[in-house]
Amino acid sequence: MSVDLATVKRVAHLARIAVSEEEAQRMMGELNGILGFVEQLGEVDVSGVEPMTSVMPMAMKERDDVVTDGSKADDVVANAPVSDRNFFLVPKVVE
Repeated sequence: MSVDLATVKRVAHLARIAVSEEEAQRMMGELNGILGFVEQLGEVDVSGVEPMTSVMPMAMKERDDVVTDGSKADDVVANAPVSDRNFFLVPKVVE
């Protein structure tokens, strides 16, 4: 796949980027280079290679999934202008 000048201008327009004619020509070459590299990656034989989440093998840290109140209710309402029993009090907006 290659990118032509019209595609570069359309992408720039969609991204709300103003590009001159010279910049569009330069971007066309850069984008074609990037797409050429991506096409090369498609030629790599990855059969038998297990998908990875990281280049370094590691085990994810796990903890028990326990529901708590966080013991932070007092801290949460500490900056509230008005609160009552750890609830925010707000003015009535509907009568």
